[in-house]
Amino acid sequence: MAKKVKKLRLILGDQLNHQHSWFQEEQDDTIYVLMEMRQETDYTVHHIQKVVGFFLAMRNFAEYLTNRQYEVIYYHINDKENNQTLAENLKQLIKKNDIEKFEYQLPDEYRLDQQLKEICKSLSIDSEAYDTEHFLTTRNDLEKFYDGKKQMTMEYFYRDMRKKYDIMMATKNDPEGGKWNFDKSNRKKWTGTPEIPHERGFRKDVSHLVKEIEQAGIKTMGNINEKSFNWPSSREDSLSVLNYFCKNLLVHFGDFQDALHTDHAYLFHSRLSFCMNTKMLSPKEVIDSAISYYYEHKDKIDISQVEGFVRQILGWREYMRGIYWLKMPGYRRRNKLDNQNELPPFYWDGKTKMNCLHHAITQSLDNAYAHHIQRLMITGNYALLTQCHPDEVDAWYLGIYIDAIEWVEITNTRGMSQFADGGIVATKPYVSSGSYINKMSNYCKNCHYKVSKKTENDACPFNSLYWNFLDDKKEFFKNNQRMNMMMSLLEKKDAKEISKIKERAALIIKNPTDF
Repeated sequence: MAKKVKKLRLILGDQLNHQHSWFQEEQDDTIYVLMEMRQETDYTVHHIQKVVGFFLAMRNFAEYLTNRQYEVIYYHINDKENNQTLAENLKQLIKKNDIEKFEYQLPDEYRLDQQLKEICKSLSIDSEAYDTEHFLTTRNDLEKFYDGKKQMTMEYFYRDMRKKYDIMMATKNDPEGGKWNFDKSNRKKWTGTPEIPHERGFRKDVSHLVKEIEQAGIKTMGNINEKSFNWPSSREDSLSVLNYFCKNLLVHFGDFQDALHTDHAYLFHSRLSFCMNTKMLSPKEVIDSAISYYYEHKDKIDISQVEGFVRQILGWREYMRGIYWLKMPGYRRRNKLDNQNELPPFYWDGKTKMNCLHHAITQSLDNAYAHHIQRLMITGNYALLTQCHPDEVDAWYLGIYIDAIEWVEITNTRGMSQFADGGIVATKPYVSSGSYINKMSNYCKNCHYKVSKKTENDACPFNSLYWNFLDDKKEFFKNNQRMNMMMSLLEKKDAKEISKIKERAALIIKNPTDF
């Protein structure tokens, strides 16, 4: 009979996968370790709700394992034996527990992937890495799919994923409903109807955890209601949010997924990204749940509602992860538009007279949440139009949102939002004047500025910033076919109008807090 090897298995804070094959095996001589560390709380300034959310989810997962008789070591943030770094804690645990083999699941952040490789090299015992068994693709599937192709268009990858997993397919090669993509049906403005159900919220007292974080001296941003924490932090919570979404929100999700409104932070959005990014839920079970509910209620739910939801997870989420592993580590340094300005101070307090930015930022500070259009077309749009350095934008997005982990944050921010990668993710920059914001929201209604005006003192700042950006960056876009129409309109503007636009924009960029 082979001698059993005493193993130490590491579980990172975003690897809370109850269904992992690790937990289907005999567990003799196996210790699991989870750690709250300053290494992870301090690499950027995180939202207080993000730190609380991760710590709470990790503690719940450790309790889940302990209750099932797994041997678990858990380092709380203020434990005396906690050295606050992965390397020191692992070396200490290996020595103290006479560990003969170290095992870990492949991290989703390049930084941690490199660190764990270095740690394993330094150990005198065997080590082995395992897949997280979460994603529907491997790290390098995207590279294989686009090998030999000129452009990495997400749509074709998404179609291939639909076929591969037989998701919403009428035949082997034909999509249900006759179309692959119902995006044109997903752009409605919400004007008061249909009624938006309250989110599936939680009212948890996390004051003890907030106190621990304060005692540790961790610097955070944002606000928190310590007596009423509103995020799922266990698999049970996560399944509850998923079921609630299917039953109450899916019916109108697609229609209003791009809408914005001052009175509703979540609209018909699922609030499942934190559950998935911590791996409390798998993308496949989320997709399957939504599709199953749709099939059972086809008389009430249009295919455009569920396709828009599936596309975000099966297409966009997997695509962004593939881009990350294909283009890192150089991706984090890309700044193709050579933007150099600092992010305005109001990104940390919401104090601006621009109603759209005030609302989107204040909501982010209060809830650690904003949906994709708020991130892309409000805060991201403004940062790009004012030509902020993508490093600054990255750090803010990575810190402020509860679902932000680098693999998904940096590709969306530096690629989709800031066009800093020069067109790898997006074929054109996602910028707009105030007219788009007015079209999709009620933000402009009670704003200090007038969306109809261009360069006057009370004109919407987005209007002059938009044309100024196109003029400043016209050399970058002269060969971009998707920018031809707007660049042509720019050329038709006379010198006097351009001068007024650039004067107004320069004032906004130089003195952002005045606006």
